[in-house]
Amino acid sequence: MDSTAVIVGAGLAGPLLASLLARRGYQVDLVERRPDPRSARHDGGRSINLGMSARAITALREVGLWQEAQRLSVPMRGRMVHTAGRRPAFYPYGKDPSQILHSIRRDALVCLLVEHAEKQPGVRLRFETRCVAVGRDGGTVTLEDGTELAAGFVVGADGASSLVRTEMQRGLPADFSREYLEWGYKEVTIRARPGGGPAVPLEALHIWPGERGLGVAHPNIDNSLTCTLFLPRDETPDPVSEAFPHLAELVPDLDEQASTAPMGHLTTVRTAPWHHRDTMVLVGDAAHAVYPFYGQGMNASFEDCLVLDRMLAQHPRDRQAAFTAYEHSRKPHTDVLAELSAQNFLELRDGMRSPLRLARKRLDLLLHKAFPGTWVPLYTLVSHTTVPYGEALRRARRQDRVAAALAATGAGLAVAGLLAVLGRRSERTPR
Repeated sequence: MDSTAVIVGAGLAGPLLASLLARRGYQVDLVERRPDPRSARHDGGRSINLGMSARAITALREVGLWQEAQRLSVPMRGRMVHTAGRRPAFYPYGKDPSQILHSIRRDALVCLLVEHAEKQPGVRLRFETRCVAVGRDGGTVTLEDGTELAAGFVVGADGASSLVRTEMQRGLPADFSREYLEWGYKEVTIRARPGGGPAVPLEALHIWPGERGLGVAHPNIDNSLTCTLFLPRDETPDPVSEAFPHLAELVPDLDEQASTAPMGHLTTVRTAPWHHRDTMVLVGDAAHAVYPFYGQGMNASFEDCLVLDRMLAQHPRDRQAAFTAYEHSRKPHTDVLAELSAQNFLELRDGMRSPLRLARKRLDLLLHKAFPGTWVPLYTLVSHTTVPYGEALRRARRQDRVAAALAATGAGLAVAGLLAVLGRRSERTPR
């Protein structure tokens, strides 16, 4: 069987998959229309910082890059919510110190992945090279200069507007839908203080929730924070500081930064099929772009690469069977992730201002601490385990029914009070 591949797209999933395929003995051409990220200036304002969680960490460990990625990241141990008229409140992600996220700049992670892929035998990088056509049945890619690359199969890792997906599905029965959120985003920077220290505690994801805007800030290793302002596209406040008065205190030039930052769009893509015979297959946003509000877009894309690699190993002589098994294994769960990501937008924007929802989150953590093997919050399952997304949601819904039954019988508050006492006792118990 032909052990050559062309991967179109060197954003995040592309170089990771190139390294995995090279390890399996494939000769890989990695094609990217943009310049080499190691020499290109950071494209500020157009990308959201990344939160590496269990799924990304698992993938990076698989290719030996986790320690390097960790050095380029800042741990986020929970959310710090900034609400007007109140002191900032910190809510830990999990019950123990291992349940944290790691904030990393997108460009830093891409450079790390590209550098690693380039070192693998059989991987050839082609930057500033636009793909203009794909031969669906022959596994060919035509480049802008007329060069034709022939391979055993082509991988579409070229994002939500994937050319590979378009060419793969052209003229064939296929499902495709693309939704745009009515809110867009702008990226601004919360600079370090004049003395070099951070303007806010660094080891947290900072959230400024509001009806007219949502601010989310990821920490950087230089003590700055990259703040993403989510705003209604049709009713963007002018000036932006009107929607974020308490954030404007930290960022004196907030309006100036926001006025020059482009408005990015947020999209969800659902499609099927993800492959064509044994000659084409999709990974990452090309197959399932999601809103960023669960922080799982990159994590899910990396998980795609691991599952595809595993299926190729399980079906070494039947690549079509490998592609079919990969799609059946992943698509139901990425569909669930799309739902969760849309729901979490409302949770971040509105739920972080709701005392009832915040109390429920505390109850979830207390129950998880008391019964760690049986009660695990949905967020913990999604971000701190590799439990498939669909199974995570099913478990969370069972727990919701239990919590509702407790509340209906009047036992909920008693259980919460008892667990709070037990929690305080456990904190006082020497370890």
